[in-house]
Amino acid sequence: MTALDPHRPTEPRGPRPGAGVIRRNPVCAAALTCLVSFAAFWIAQRLAHVSMVDLMVYRAEGETARAGKDLYDMVATSARLPNTYPPFAALLFVPLTFFGVPVMRTLATAGNLVLLVAVVHLSLRLVGRPRRMPPLAATLALSALLVWCEPVWTTLRYGQINLLLAVLVLWDLTRRDTNRWAGIGIGIAAGIKLTPALFAVFLALAGAVHAVRRLRSGAGWRAAWNPWLRQAAVATGTFGATALLSAIVLPRDSHRFWTEIVFAADRVGEVEITANQSLRGVLARLLHTHDPGTAWLVLATVAAAAGLALAAAALLRGERAWATLACAATALLISPISWSHHWVWSVPMLILLGSEALRHSGAAARRWWTVTGVVGLLFCSFALWWVPHRWHQHEELHQNAGQMLLSAVYPLAGLTLLALTAARLRRPAGATAISAPEPDSASTA
Repeated sequence: MTALDPHRPTEPRGPRPGAGVIRRNPVCAAALTCLVSFAAFWIAQRLAHVSMVDLMVYRAEGETARAGKDLYDMVATSARLPNTYPPFAALLFVPLTFFGVPVMRTLATAGNLVLLVAVVHLSLRLVGRPRRMPPLAATLALSALLVWCEPVWTTLRYGQINLLLAVLVLWDLTRRDTNRWAGIGIGIAAGIKLTPALFAVFLALAGAVHAVRRLRSGAGWRAAWNPWLRQAAVATGTFGATALLSAIVLPRDSHRFWTEIVFAADRVGEVEITANQSLRGVLARLLHTHDPGTAWLVLATVAAAAGLALAAAALLRGERAWATLACAATALLISPISWSHHWVWSVPMLILLGSEALRHSGAAARRWWTVTGVVGLLFCSFALWWVPHRWHQHEELHQNAGQMLLSAVYPLAGLTLLALTAARLRRPAGATAISAPEPDSASTA
C-alpha cells in the first residue's frame, strides 16, 4: 500500500508514542544539563585538590563535644583553626564523626549540591516561578548555571554550611503567613550561626510597624497581633531553645561562649584579608589598618538601620522577595566577618534580578538584564582573588585603588541591591502593594 491508499488502516486515536517524552523535554534537558554541570563541578573540585578544611573543623567540633573536652580551646587541622560557632552547632556536627573522612567529604559535597537545588527552588518560590518553562526545569537549569558562582564554589571547597543556613531561612520566608510554625528555620539557623538572627529582627520590625498602623486605625490589640510578629516570636523562641539545649548538654562551653567567645570578633580571622567581604573588611583595606575601630561601628550602625528600614518597608509593601534579600545583604554587610562563601545569597539575588528582567519588556527589560549581568559577573568572576593575598602576610594592607575595588565586589553588589530596593520603594504604593497580613486566622496551612 502507498501513503495515499484509501484502504490503509487508520492509526488509533489518542496520544502518539513518545508524545509524553516530548512534553517532558524541557525537564529532561534541564536535568541532563544539571547532571553534566554538577559532574564537571565535582571533577573540577577534585582536580583543584580542595581541602574541605572547614568540614574538618566541624568534625573536630563533633569529636570534642562527644569527648566532653573544651570546645573553645580546641584547634583543628594544620592551620590550627578554632571553633567560632555556638555550642549548638557542635551538637549537630556529632554525626560527622560516624563516617570516615573520604565518605564524609563525599556526602558533604553531594549534600551541598542538593542544598543548592533547594536554594534555587525556594528562591523561585520567593520571587514567583517563571511561566515560560516548567518549575522543575527552571530549578534544574538555574542550578546548573549558578553552581559556578564563586560563593558556591568556595562553600563546597571548604565544606561549609552556608547553603544549609540559606535553605532554613528561605524555607521559613516562603511559607504561608498563616503557618503557625513559620520562624523555626530562622531560629535554628541563628542557633547554628548568629548572623541569621537579623531576619527575626527584620520580621519583628515590620510586624511592629504593622501593629501600630492597625492600632491607629482603631483596631484592638488582638487585631494588632500579626503573623510577622508571631514569626519573629517563634524564631526567637526556637533560638532560645537551641541555647537552652546547649546549656543542658554542654554547660561549660555554653557559659564560655555567651560570656567570652561571642565578643571575640577577631577570633574568626584577620579582618583585612580579601576573603572578608564585609564593610569592616573593606574599611580595613581602605584605611590600611588591622582594626577600623570606631569608623566601622558608625558605618555598620548606619548600614544596619538603613538596611533594616528598607527590608521592613519592602515587606510592608508586599515585596517579600526584595525584603528578604535586602535583609540578607544587610546582614552580610554589617557582620564583622563575611567570608566570600557566606555570600551564597548571591543565588537568590541573581534569581530576583533575572525575574524582574523577565517581567519587563523593551528598554526596561534591557536595563534589568544589564543589571543582572553585571551583578552575575561580580559573583562569578572570582575577581576578589585577582589581588595579592596570602594568609598572615597582610598584603591587603598595601592595596592600590584598583585592588581595593576588586576586593570589594560583594559589598558593592550588596549595596547595589539595597539601592535597587530603595528605588523600588519610591514607586507609587499601588504599583507593587499586596495586602499586609491580617491577624491570625484558624488556617495553619
